[in-house]
Amino acid sequence: MAVPNPKFETSQVLLAAFVAPNGAKWAMDARARAAASLRAMGAPVKRDEYWKYTNPAELTVFPTPVAALLAIDEAPMFDNIDRLKLVFVDGVFDAELSDDLSLEGVEIEPLADALSKDIHWAKDLYGVLEANGQNPVKRPMAALNTAVAGQGLVIRATGKAVKPISVRYVHNAETSDAMVHHLVKIDAGASLTILESGPGAARFNSVMEIDVAEKAAFHHVRTQGRDHERRTMTHMFGRLADDSVFRSFTMTVNGILTRNECVLDVVGNDTKATVGGVCAGDGSDFHHDDTVFITHGSLNSESRQVFKKVLRNGATGVFQGKILVKEGAQKTDGYQISQALLLDDNSNFFAKPELEIYADDVICSHGSTVGAIDENALFYLLSRGVPQAQAQDMLILAFLGEAIDEIDDDALSQDIHDRLAQWMERRRS
Repeated sequence: MAVPNPKFETSQVLLAAFVAPNGAKWAMDARARAAASLRAMGAPVKRDEYWKYTNPAELTVFPTPVAALLAIDEAPMFDNIDRLKLVFVDGVFDAELSDDLSLEGVEIEPLADALSKDIHWAKDLYGVLEANGQNPVKRPMAALNTAVAGQGLVIRATGKAVKPISVRYVHNAETSDAMVHHLVKIDAGASLTILESGPGAARFNSVMEIDVAEKAAFHHVRTQGRDHERRTMTHMFGRLADDSVFRSFTMTVNGILTRNECVLDVVGNDTKATVGGVCAGDGSDFHHDDTVFITHGSLNSESRQVFKKVLRNGATGVFQGKILVKEGAQKTDGYQISQALLLDDNSNFFAKPELEIYADDVICSHGSTVGAIDENALFYLLSRGVPQAQAQDMLILAFLGEAIDEIDDDALSQDIHDRLAQWMERRRS
């Protein structure tokens, strides 16, 4: 009698729960490969090495857990920035709420349209970077997304985009279970900024595959917040060519479970990659996980990982970051730092920084710290008449500032700073 295997049984349940949309033969082949990959690796379980700090059950259980809608009187993120606005409601693109898919220097179309064409550049990208990112660490929720996602955007920057693309996710149904897959191609010498914001759905699974060509630049800023009960799983898979730039920053507040994975393959020489984020968690039901894997396979490349978390009232934070330097990848400069500020004895931070190096002429470092509010700095502010709660928030914002400074746009970094200050002020009141 066969012994039940939860990993493989759950993968079958996940695939059966979603209907893969039709498309061109190449697209259906890519979906079939992803489904076969998921069946082979099985769904994630807590005993898996890269899930031991985060229980994936919230992401795989059915029926979908309920996430109550949060109504707050606050303007959406990035509203004060000139941008092209594209809106998804519970994971479905809403053309009426969105601007026209027209931007100088950029080609944009819905994922379903691109995957229905027999000839399209998406053939060389859809599911390709995700499949490459399955080695050496398996990422089953990304394979599920490739296999079944029918919604998303296909974006190609052919020049320097005149303004950012803002992708806004709206959560309207308490049991919405959304799959969104974006493809982004930055041609040689082109540049593009993508802004993401909003809760997405009650449970949200997204994949973004980004191909950055020679001397091209990709900038990404994402905010995750508002709804307290949402569950979110995001994946970014990037491939970087010669002299290219990749920058991604994420701010997270609220949410029962958030796991953000970023997998970068540095194949070109003289590249620069930065992945960072800040997280503010409040409550024992808050769990936030940043998992990053950067592979250097070229000469004179640079990468930075800068993550900061502030946790209180029993909140949990996780950081798993790895830098892999392949043989021959000389002159690699890899920097990694993860720090957590615990505001009580009940909160937890788990860190797993890793370096794996097969070249001898490199500069690579990692560090991870956990601490409390600096009592001397707090006393200094109190002695000058600053109320204790406000003084504590000032020190928290200063702590998070190093990561926010990684954003290469003053207006965007100021917007992030202001929203964090507003979030902390609401918690004070």
